Amino acid sequence: MIPETLQLYEPKAALVVFITHGSACPYIEYYDMDSSGCPINPHPLTVREAQCLSKALDTREQSGKAFLRPEGILPPNVLHLDPSQNGSVVWYTKPQRRKLYFADSLGLDNGTIALPALVWKANKKQLQIFALNIKTKPKAETPLFHAPFFNLYQKGFVCMGNVTIAIKAASTLEEFINAWQGYFFESYFSHHINEHNPVGVNLFNLYKELMADPKKPFPTDILRTTPLTLKNLL
Repeated sequence: MIPETLQLYEPKAALVVFITHGSACPYIEYYDMDSSGCPINPHPLTVREAQCLSKALDTREQSGKAFLRPEGILPPNVLHLDPSQNGSVVWYTKPQRRKLYFADSLGLDNGTIALPALVWKANKKQLQIFALNIKTKPKAETPLFHAPFFNLYQKGFVCMGNVTIAIKAASTLEEFINAWQGYFFESYFSHHINEHNPVGVNLFNLYKELMADPKKPFPTDILRTTPLTLKNLL
């Protein structure tokens, strides 16, 4: 007896690909299958049959459905999720210490520094990042501050320079977040954009102070305010 949960698949057709020596173009024959599973009625693959085969092999729709699907329970640091094909994610990270890399032209050694809590918003092509002056999970009314990094535009968009962004069409939520954080922290910071200084002090000197003292937390009182709250990103 076959369990009710199992599905039986009966052979319906078969394809045979023929290739001649020296030719890059194959010849394909289509075979029907009789009731005993034997191939019969061979004939060249028709346009209609080729279209049906192309549709069966097209995984784009399934990949789109998998985009931004969480691997398990929704991560607690995710604040907003748009799982459409061109969707986006808003998430936050708690205060942490991270190694930053700097272009030689900046004259600053690579090093690990303390960072404030951060709010991130990304889609497949671009990233925005802001800072928080709190350590707890932000709410819709929580004010956003300029993130304390080089290579940022006034509205929080990140200039990724020569970094190649390659977000997979079927990235899970966790893969998407990890990829963007990797792109950001593994890139080389080099300059202020349009003279936009995101903090109320010299950022170069601030980094040197934080790298010199591993125990020093990020001084959130020097963060510069933006007119935005979290709900503006949702």
